Amino acid sequence: MKAMILAAGRGERMRPLTDSVPKPLLKVAGCTLIEYHIKALYRAGIRDIVINHAWLGDKIERHLGDGRQFGVNIAYSAEQTALETAGGIRHALPLLGKEPFLVINGDIWTDFPLIQLLTTAKKQLETSIWAHLLLVSNPMHHPEGDFCLREEEPLVYEKDIYPDSPCFTFSGIGVYHPKIFYFLDEGRQALAPVLTALIREQHISAEVYRGDWFDIGTPQRLKEINIYLAKKPA
Repeated sequence: MKAMILAAGRGERMRPLTDSVPKPLLKVAGCTLIEYHIKALYRAGIRDIVINHAWLGDKIERHLGDGRQFGVNIAYSAEQTALETAGGIRHALPLLGKEPFLVINGDIWTDFPLIQLLTTAKKQLETSIWAHLLLVSNPMHHPEGDFCLREEEPLVYEKDIYPDSPCFTFSGIGVYHPKIFYFLDEGRQALAPVLTALIREQHISAEVYRGDWFDIGTPQRLKEINIYLAKKPA
């Protein structure tokens, strides 16, 4: 299976840190965010990685090269301006191929073992499921969550369908069948409307991870995760 790391965002909320450094190259515990992802993908058995970029993308390419230092092969999907998640995936389809692929946001940090997601996703995508997502407990800055799951059922539902069911936050990690994106027009497109349409057709499943996960969206959150990891036992 191939993987895609989303690294094209400008990181407006991270300014001034991202004025001269692309957000995926910011460091957590001495390692850049994007290197954490590459190493996690390698541990999961993934060797072919696509990285999209726009803002300061040349710095990402110079830092990572072709990936051989990490034991992987990296291909780059350059965007003139950031195309958002669905648009970026659509643009990168020629590099991703015709089989399901994993996508991970470049601005998160987690210790979740990706091999677990790949194993479950493979089984789900052999049915009527088109995408399998990783959900996490709702962080303080997003207490209402994104999607809900019913007890002992892997299908994802919109929050207002079953209001008594627990809601969780989308982690930014998922496995997708490329047919989701084939018929999208080229250009800037968000992922949320695409997922909502598929959820209504019961084509999306998910699993929940309750371990460490951080959305590194602001300088304060970057500071907080570095403090957290410095205190965490090895």
